[in-house]
Amino acid sequence: MQEKSTPLRMCCVTREMLPKAKLIRLVKTESGIKIDNFKKISGRGAYISKSKEAVALARKRKVLERTFKCDVGSIYDKLEEYVNGDGDM
Repeated sequence: MQEKSTPLRMCCVTREMLPKAKLIRLVKTESGIKIDNFKKISGRGAYISKSKEAVALARKRKVLERTFKCDVGSIYDKLEEYVNGDGDM
């Protein structure tokens, strides 16, 4: 029997291919950028590593602004809370 393959996605900050479980999915909707916990929201999506370093680098380089081609607002603050475990978006 064949082993199941693990779905890989690319982090938009580090450009690493990682398993989906190690990434946070962000989605551009009509109401703005949202964190997609269940990976079910339709719309333009991007993945970012679940690490403080990746979030800080994304903020510094304005990666999400380029990825979504819009102002992302306070999503970096929400990502920092999510990564630190303060919020369960």
